[in-house]
Amino acid sequence: MVHFVSGIGRHEMRKDPLKTDFLYHICTKSIAGYRIFRTDDDYSRVMEMLLYYSIDKPPVKFSLYQKLVSSGNFDVTSELIKKDKLIDIIAYCIMPTHLHLVLIQLKENGITLFMKNILDSYSRYFNIKNNRKGPLWQGRFKSILIETDEQLLHLTRYIHLNPTSDNLVDNPLNWNYSSYKEYLNLTDDPLCNFQPYLSINPETYKAFVEDRQDYQRRLSEIKHLLLD
Repeated sequence: MVHFVSGIGRHEMRKDPLKTDFLYHICTKSIAGYRIFRTDDDYSRVMEMLLYYSIDKPPVKFSLYQKLVSSGNFDVTSELIKKDKLIDIIAYCIMPTHLHLVLIQLKENGITLFMKNILDSYSRYFNIKNNRKGPLWQGRFKSILIETDEQLLHLTRYIHLNPTSDNLVDNPLNWNYSSYKEYLNLTDDPLCNFQPYLSINPETYKAFVEDRQDYQRRLSEIKHLLLD
C-alpha cells in the first residue's frame, strides 16, 4: 500500500534511508550540464537499464543480459519476471543532461541501490564509448517525497512537459524517451506501473498535460533568464 504524508515538498536526505512503500521524485544531473544522452542508442540503453535494474539481485551483468536477449535467449528475460523488485517506475523522462524519475520503493534501500546500479553502469558505458575518464554525474541524486495524489498527478505533467519546456520538441508526444505515451496507452512496451497509484483516462490526461504546455515553457524561459 502506498503511503502519503502531510506537508509540502519535504526533501529526504540519504543519511536517513528512503522509506519503503513511499513515492519519490528522483532527479540526477550530469556534471556541468554535460550532454550524456546523445544518440538513440544512448537513450535506448538507459531505458533498458531502468527495467533491468528494477529487480533485486540481477542474475548477470547488464552487458551480458543484452547479449543474451539479442541472441534470442529469452530464458534470462523469463527469469527476471520471477524476481522480486526493488522499485516500481511510476513515470520517467530522460533528458540530454538529466533524468527525472517517479519511483516507489518496494524493498529497504531499494531506490538507492537501483540508482547506484543505473548511474554506475551508464557511466562505464559512456566513458568507454567516448574514450573518457572520470565521474559523469553531479553528486548524489536528489529525492523529494511525494505527499499527496494531487502532487503526484501534477508532477507527472511537469515531467512529461520537460522536453517541450526545453524546446527539444513541439509536442511531448514527439519525445520518445518519456512515459507520456504509456499514460496515453500508445505503446506496447511499457516500463511503468502507474495504474495502482493513478487513475488515468488517456484523453483527459492528454488535455491536462498539453493545456499547460505553453505556460510551463514560459516559466522555464523566465527561470533561464533569471539564472543567466
